[in-house]
Amino acid sequence: MEEEGLMTRSLLVEEKPEIRVVGRDHTTGGSSSSSATALVFFSIFVTACGSFSYGCASGFTSPAESGIMKDLGLTTAEYSVFGSIMTIGGMLGAIVSGKITDLIGRRGTMWFVEVFCITGWLAIYFAKGAWWLDFGRLSLGFGVAVQCYVVAVYIAEITPKNIRGGCTAANQLSVCCGLSLMFFIGNLLTWRTLALIGTIPCLLQVGGLFFVPESPRWLAKIGREKEFEANLQRLRGKNADISQEVAEIRDYTEMLQQDSESKFLDLFDRKYAHSLIVGVGLMLLTQFGGTSGVSFYASSIFAAAGTSASVGTTAMAIVQILSSASSIFLMDTFGRRSLLMVASVGACLACFLIGLAFLLQDLHQPKEVISILVLTGMLVYFSCFSMGLGNTPWIIMSEIFPMNIKGSAGSLVTSVNWFCSWIVSYTFNFLFEWSSAGVFFIFAGICGSIVLFAAKLVPETKEKTLEEIQESMIHLLK
Repeated sequence: MEEEGLMTRSLLVEEKPEIRVVGRDHTTGGSSSSSATALVFFSIFVTACGSFSYGCASGFTSPAESGIMKDLGLTTAEYSVFGSIMTIGGMLGAIVSGKITDLIGRRGTMWFVEVFCITGWLAIYFAKGAWWLDFGRLSLGFGVAVQCYVVAVYIAEITPKNIRGGCTAANQLSVCCGLSLMFFIGNLLTWRTLALIGTIPCLLQVGGLFFVPESPRWLAKIGREKEFEANLQRLRGKNADISQEVAEIRDYTEMLQQDSESKFLDLFDRKYAHSLIVGVGLMLLTQFGGTSGVSFYASSIFAAAGTSASVGTTAMAIVQILSSASSIFLMDTFGRRSLLMVASVGACLACFLIGLAFLLQDLHQPKEVISILVLTGMLVYFSCFSMGLGNTPWIIMSEIFPMNIKGSAGSLVTSVNWFCSWIVSYTFNFLFEWSSAGVFFIFAGICGSIVLFAAKLVPETKEKTLEEIQESMIHLLK
C-alpha cells in the first residue's frame, strides 16, 4: 500500500499521462471529450472515499444491532431511533448541501463535512448510552448527506462525457463496498471496532483532497477564469485540446449569468419544471421502494425468515459488489434510463418474492421454502439496487440541473431523499411487525411504478455534455 501511495503521489507531481478511452464523440473532434488522465481517476477515488464512509454508516446498524442492544440495554424503540436518526441528520445536511457546495466549492465542502463524519464515528465508539449513540449517528447523517450530493456533482463535472456515467456509478460501488465491509467484518468484530474502522475512509479523503483539483465548472461559475482553464487542462491532459470544451462551458455559464441572481423560488419556474419533477420523483420513489428499510434491517429480515443472518448478509455483500462493479460498464453502454427500468423491474419482482415468502410463512408452509425464497429475493433486490436503482437517481440529479440553480435544486432533491429515507427507516420495524408480507408487497408496487415514471419522464443523458442535457431539459417545456 505504501508503494502504491508513492506511485500515485508521483503521478500528481509529474504531468499526467493521457489515457485514451474508446467512445464516440458527437460534438467535437478534439481529444478532450474522449480522454481521461490519471488525475481524473485519482480524484474519483478520493471523492469516492466519502461514499465509502456513507456505505459503512448504512451497513453499521445491521451487524451492530444485537451487540449494542445487549451492551447498552437498548429497547427496540430506542434502537429504531438510533437507526433512523441518521436520516434526521441527513435532512439537515441536505438542506444546506447545495448552498455550502456553491459557497466554498466542491473540494472545500468535502473537507468541511469530514469533521462531522469523524466526530460521529468517534461519538459512537465512545458511547456509554443512547444519548451519545444518537448524537454520533446524527452528526454522521449530516456529513454523509452532504457527501452524497457533492460527490455526485463533483464527479459529473470533472469527467469526460463518454465515461461520465460509469465514473459516477463508481460512487455507488464505493457505497456498496462500505456496506459490504460492515456486513463481512460485522460478524467477526465488536460494534465499537466497527465504528473505529468507519473513520478510515474519512481520514483517507481528508489527506487525498490536498492532491485533487477544484471543479472547473464551479471555478467558471464564480469567475476564476485562469484556474478554470488550468484545472481543466490538468484533468484532460497536457496535450489535450480543451479549446472547444472551454468555450462551451464559458458560453453556457455566461448565458446563465445574464439572468438575475437565482433564488430558491426560481426552482419552480416553468422552464425548470421537468428537471425538478424528474429529480424529486426519482428520489421519492426509490426511497419508498424500501432501500433504507431493507438495508438498515437486513439481519432482522433474514432472522424472521429463519435464515442465518451472517450467511445472508455475507452473500448480500458479495452480490452488491459484483452488481455495482458491473454498473460502471453498463451505465455508459445501455444508458441511465434503460438500466433504471431494468433494475426497477428486478426490484419489483424481488419484493414480491419476499412478500410471498412471508405470506407462506403466515400459512405455516415449510421453513426451508420460506428461507430460500427470502434469501433469493434479498439477493435479487440488492443486485438491482446496486446495479441501477441506487446510483442512477444520483447520476441523473447531478446532470440535469443548470449551474445557476444546481445548489438550490440539489438541496431540495437531497432533502426529499433523506426525508423519505427517515420515514422508511423509522417505520420499517413497525410495519414489519404489522405485516411482514404486506410491507414488501407495498415496496413491490412502488418499484413497479418507477418503470412507468422512467419511461414517461426520465431523459436519456448518455454521451451528452452537461450543457447539452440541461439546455434540452429547458427547451422541452418551451
